[in-house]
Amino acid sequence: MSRLQVVSGKGGTGKTTVAAALALALATEGKRTLLVEVEGRQGIAQLFETEALPYEERKIAVAPGGGEVFALAIDPELALLDYLQMFYKLGGAGRALKKLGAIDFATTIAPGLRDVLLTGKACEAVRRKDKAGRFVYDYVVMDAPPTGRVTRFLNVNDEVAGLAKIGPIHNQAQAVMRVLKSPETAVHLVTLLEEMPVQETADGIAELRAARLPVGRVVVNMVRPQVLDAAELEQIRGTPRTAFARSLSAAGLGGARRGGHAERLVDPLLRQAEEYAERYELEHEQRSVLGELGLPLHELPLLAEGMDLAGLYELATELRKQGMS
Repeated sequence: MSRLQVVSGKGGTGKTTVAAALALALATEGKRTLLVEVEGRQGIAQLFETEALPYEERKIAVAPGGGEVFALAIDPELALLDYLQMFYKLGGAGRALKKLGAIDFATTIAPGLRDVLLTGKACEAVRRKDKAGRFVYDYVVMDAPPTGRVTRFLNVNDEVAGLAKIGPIHNQAQAVMRVLKSPETAVHLVTLLEEMPVQETADGIAELRAARLPVGRVVVNMVRPQVLDAAELEQIRGTPRTAFARSLSAAGLGGARRGGHAERLVDPLLRQAEEYAERYELEHEQRSVLGELGLPLHELPLLAEGMDLAGLYELATELRKQGMS
């Protein structure tokens, strides 16, 4: 597995949930994972049921086998202060610039610089080593922007081309791109079995490939359980209505006489079966589209009880079973 795992997806597909579950899955058996948030939504804190994340790496969970998950919410203004201190040793002058609003101004008028700061922080964590020369984190998982923006976000070298041809900013962008376009990185796309998310996933993969960014896997999230297969649905369509009423009556669900309780149940049950059949066919079509993308495909179930911390661990276990760890 690549050491930097980037997770993107169309809004509403649960990319943050998948990123969090992946971080847990990768942290098993004593591994250390850093889960990075770059959009300022504090979605990670909500999932792990903890207080809002500060601009520092904080342990938020223990994975099965004793591994640890740390999290970091990157603030672009504070990241720029770090950057200025690293390259220009501004010290108190940097803090004064922040009070004057210069930091916010710089990251607003130069969005490419903002992306360099955000991706650069994650890439620095990937490369960081302790005094013994070992990597501080075995894996870094980034909860990245949605599919429609992720290629531009990751392709920071192009973004800063108009800002700086030489100097520290240019060098920083080059260092970031060496990580992002290497085997150390994999960009995963999260989708649902619905037409719009699948199409956006296909478009996103094409854009990533055109930018020569390493595409990883596709994760289909919130997959509903299969109740009936194609043969069973065909059998339902070919069964006379009266036969359903007799079967319901035989099962003790009302008398068989016309207008009885069993007969009144037939139409609602057939409508429900038809709705299921339409969804089944749609999902089958979307699986076929995803299969044509030529990437490993993973599926995560829709949790009937909703998403909580226990559900997050359940999804992490499912990802491990499917080889994403």
